[in-house]
Amino acid sequence: MVKVREITDKNEWEAFVLDRPEANFLHSWNWGEFYRNLGQEMKRWGWEKDSRLVGVGSAIIERAKRASYVVVPGGPLLDWSDKEMVNRFGETIKKFAKENKCSFVRVRPQILETPENANLFSQLGFGKAPMHLHAELTHQLDLAGSEEELLAWMRKATRYEVKQAIKLGIKIDASQNAEEISEFYDLQMQTARRQGFVPFSRKFLQEQFRVFAGDNQCVLYTAWLGKMKLAQAMVMFYGREADYHYGASSEGGRKYPGAYLIQWEAIKEAKKRGMARYNLWGVAPEGERSHRFYGVSVFKRGFGGQDVAYLHARDLVLDWPGYAVNWGIEMVRKWMRKV
Repeated sequence: MVKVREITDKNEWEAFVLDRPEANFLHSWNWGEFYRNLGQEMKRWGWEKDSRLVGVGSAIIERAKRASYVVVPGGPLLDWSDKEMVNRFGETIKKFAKENKCSFVRVRPQILETPENANLFSQLGFGKAPMHLHAELTHQLDLAGSEEELLAWMRKATRYEVKQAIKLGIKIDASQNAEEISEFYDLQMQTARRQGFVPFSRKFLQEQFRVFAGDNQCVLYTAWLGKMKLAQAMVMFYGREADYHYGASSEGGRKYPGAYLIQWEAIKEAKKRGMARYNLWGVAPEGERSHRFYGVSVFKRGFGGQDVAYLHARDLVLDWPGYAVNWGIEMVRKWMRKV
């Protein structure tokens, strides 16, 4: 019989999550703490069989005027072939959402986009969400090869840009100083105006970086050509996966290949830490030139690797009127953002 209990001990949580090969920072202890520090409610559960922890899941409550709802990012982490375990997850998350008067639950599990996995969630009462929850179609690089092999796996043009950056004397700074995130925010604002996306708030970026950098799980990379700042990137290092989470560039960064060298330095650091893969995060579907992420997707795919598609976010509706309002707003935003 599967029993459920709340997990409040960081060491217990991390010991389980870090042992899961599919896990990344989205289901880490610090991701939950980051949201708690922003004033949001969240909870963590563990599922046990014979007094042994066999699954974990965390949930965050998003309060909005249109509707309050629960999100489960990059999880839960459990044996999806265990029907009893899966049903207990469904019961747990549904009860939590009802107790907190939420209109729906949105889950983006760390499992692949397959008909079998989609059917698994259909059986739990979940339907396809109108919007994604974190990156779903990702591009990932296997770090098993040597540095020479990793370079060889790149597209010829990407490999050239990395070598050209070195030749030009571009330097990469790696920092875990949270005070520098304010400058990253400013550069992100410039990038957002140029590329037409909605930027994250200063507080959101600073708190996220502060929490993860405090455990050596996040690094801010900056590319410089002399005194000219070309590009910056926040990269997560957690478990067996490193993630290119956020990036920004200046006008000078469009002329010089600083962003290429940042990625190469981050890839080398991930390999040095013994990680299995480097996740360049979200990409547009191949060939979709009208997608607003088409250009950056070409950049990411140039480093080699392959696309990995996680199951599209699923929604469990508990209050249809509230959900309908949210659905309409998200569909309009999806159209406006061309995603």
